[in-house]
Amino acid sequence: MFTRRIGIDLGTTNTLVFLPERGIVINEPTVVALRKPDNTVLAVGAEAKEMVGRTPEDIVTYRPLKDGVIAEYYITQAMLKYFIGKSVGSFNLFRPEVVISVPAGITSTEHRAVMNAAKEGGAREVYLVKEPLLASLGAGIPIHSAEGNMIVNIGGGTTEVAVISLGGIVNWASLRVAGNRFDQAISEYIRKKYGLAIGEQTAENIKIGVGTAIPNHREKREIKIRGRDLQSGLPKDLSVTSSEVAEAVNPHLVEIMNAVQSVFNVTPPELAADIMEKGIILSGGSSQLRELPEFFRRSLGVAAYLAEDPILCVSKGTATVLSHLDVYKRTLLNRRS
Repeated sequence: MFTRRIGIDLGTTNTLVFLPERGIVINEPTVVALRKPDNTVLAVGAEAKEMVGRTPEDIVTYRPLKDGVIAEYYITQAMLKYFIGKSVGSFNLFRPEVVISVPAGITSTEHRAVMNAAKEGGAREVYLVKEPLLASLGAGIPIHSAEGNMIVNIGGGTTEVAVISLGGIVNWASLRVAGNRFDQAISEYIRKKYGLAIGEQTAENIKIGVGTAIPNHREKREIKIRGRDLQSGLPKDLSVTSSEVAEAVNPHLVEIMNAVQSVFNVTPPELAADIMEKGIILSGGSSQLRELPEFFRRSLGVAAYLAEDPILCVSKGTATVLSHLDVYKRTLLNRRS
């Protein structure tokens, strides 16, 4: 069967590709490795991520998306070509229609860049849909109802906060604070407190292993890591606790909480009342930080719930759009979403 439609959750950290007949077929890091000076693409995705921090001078690894938008156009185009080609296979006769997620705060220039990169990467038609709408669809939120629903989608590069009603975004905030910033905060915290330099992969492992939004002194988690001592230059082992991670990431969580509060402040009272009754839905890979729903409940006085399979919500949303593409062309897609 020839593939004519593809959904792409184009994330800063990971890219997921959905095919209507097969489900999620690709879930790989958004990383590309190039050989200098001719910029030959050596590896994409998981293979390229394994090279991060381990390459000789003539090989450079890139994350072509920064804060959810294209930072390196040529590299993004090469990456999309790889993912589209891998999805449709070598013998597919049709250039597919592609639905791609984009941040709510995308500019017209960034919008054109994603469209052009996807078309040059092999797509026949490209439809861009804002992440909060896709995440809401993937989380099972009835976006076309007259009631207000709030989604907070925390990915790798951006956090998208949106109030959705009647199939559209009523109010939103997009901030470039998310999982990657959590990793940086952990790395900087360990550098300052212990004089130990660690790589981004180690920081991410700490976040996944013991990360939490609220310290729990009764159930303290620990993880052993190895880094480079800044004084001696030699390898050194260290144990990091969940409470230390909570302290490190707290300023960024407060930023996200303030963004949610700012959206509440401009939300019509009727919709705000709906959200107070139903709670906030959390989606995105970084929403899996332990105790995050409780952090929002304590900070805002509103219940928060983690969506089912939060990391897959946006790709599930592309699946819904692809299944009813003709309908969504007349609604979401015509709104330049």
